[in-house]
Amino acid sequence: MRTGNFVKSVGLPAAIVAVLGLGSLATPAADPMEACGPLAEFELPAADIGLPTGGARVTDAVYVPADASGNTDGAYCRIRGAIRAVAYNAPAIHFQVNLPTAWNGKTLQFGGSGLNGRLVTGLGHYRKQPETEATPLARGYVTYGSDSGHVGSTSFDGRFMLNDEALRNYGHEQIKKTADVALRLTEEYYGRRPDYRYFIGGSQGGHEAFDAAQRYPDDYDGIVAGYPAHNVVMLHLSANRYARALYANDGRSWISPARVRAFTAQVYLVCDSLDGADDGIIANVDACRQATASFKLKTAENPVRCKGGEDRGDHCLSDFQIDALNVMDEPFDLGFSVFADDEGNSIFPKWTPFEGSTFFDGGYPNLGADGPDQALQRMPGDATPRYAIARDLTLDAMRDFDPRRYAGRIAELVEVMSANSTDLERFRGRGGKLIFFHGTVDDYIPVYSSIEYFDRLQRRYGDTALDSFVRFYTIPGMGHVTGPFNARIAMLDYLEAWVESGEAPGELIAIDVNESTAGRTRPVCRYPAWPRYESDGDLDHAASFVCVEP
Repeated sequence: MRTGNFVKSVGLPAAIVAVLGLGSLATPAADPMEACGPLAEFELPAADIGLPTGGARVTDAVYVPADASGNTDGAYCRIRGAIRAVAYNAPAIHFQVNLPTAWNGKTLQFGGSGLNGRLVTGLGHYRKQPETEATPLARGYVTYGSDSGHVGSTSFDGRFMLNDEALRNYGHEQIKKTADVALRLTEEYYGRRPDYRYFIGGSQGGHEAFDAAQRYPDDYDGIVAGYPAHNVVMLHLSANRYARALYANDGRSWISPARVRAFTAQVYLVCDSLDGADDGIIANVDACRQATASFKLKTAENPVRCKGGEDRGDHCLSDFQIDALNVMDEPFDLGFSVFADDEGNSIFPKWTPFEGSTFFDGGYPNLGADGPDQALQRMPGDATPRYAIARDLTLDAMRDFDPRRYAGRIAELVEVMSANSTDLERFRGRGGKLIFFHGTVDDYIPVYSSIEYFDRLQRRYGDTALDSFVRFYTIPGMGHVTGPFNARIAMLDYLEAWVESGEAPGELIAIDVNESTAGRTRPVCRYPAWPRYESDGDLDHAASFVCVEP
């Protein structure tokens, strides 16, 4: 196997380089362009990857200078390649690894989104990073990601789930396989191992971050998981019920975008000021839940109900539509046990229709622009039942799917696809640190999914032990994509300080990037605290708020 280029350039064994701590100063060779090109011939045998594969090969190695058109990531060597599958009919995992000319001695794995199927390049900013900050690659990180082992035509193209190896790769194995390849390429280019290895992702990438902590803890020193889809099988089953609620009564339960706007305006009218500030953000969620209790009723006491519960226009909701919202507001009980983690899990938490969900998270009508066929939750609520659970392409998952018929298969899939275990002993034991966060008005993944997981962690570890390696934050007004408070947070900075300097994060600061409120800041409180406006100070400044317990 070839010797690393950096070691060749200075004439030192890799072990001595590591002892001397030269990684923070490491460059691959006198001429980085010359060092990059030979990596196009790099092959990695299957034995060097920690899970079964057919080995890996680099297909493309290109040096990108700092002044290249459109490049904001500094000078780097861009490596692309494929990790071969074991089965003849399974697709490869396509990966990209970016090796900066001025390496800081660290690596950062980027997570994906949706059902993956698109190459995560590791270029640009990580999820919810302030765009005024330098990208991780520009800061000297080796960055990398993959397509998770399949190519999809849409964010929720589930056809790959028909192939067992592709399903396992998406479920969690691609994380380890890609990390092992990236580590070996890093060693080859710089001549030594990294000082610190990190993972960061949001949504499906947050799910993968949980997989990294739970399944592959030896590979990471620090992890950030944003709004994680960690309990993904139950999430998609809950999404199925959510979407089916809109199909009920021959589609009369569907709520049009105009009605959604009228309804959410009433929620914000009642709840916005409960945190002391009329700022378009509902921070006192507990008080809001109580204040909107009458919105769930099918009686004259409900101020958002049409007269007699009939369909009377866009200014109010019919009883059928109130029923649909009530379904979303209740936990989803699978009806049988799924013993896939330390406690088992057959109940998925509720969504937040009466607590500030806008149903326009990301700018699109999440209940469908023209009807329930376009509802956001219909996509995952169809893909997983059809392709992964039933494996029946003729299945109408919105009308004919009954989870009880597939209890055994669902239990199998939870083992493969979900990351819901609270057993973080190996990660904790090696000094790993985990930060995870979730917006309170996330229309894609309910915040209560993360809250439920954190509550289980507390029951397992207790506050003192848990504080030593986990931090959890909820962010009022932040959605999955946008939200009334479209937050950006320097999470990697907080994680670095904790891992490398022992500075545990407390209260954080987030900045809003919505066009009409750009630049305002808010404190990000450790759960269960929330930010209350405490003075007559500037509503745009975090200093005017204080974190308080419910």
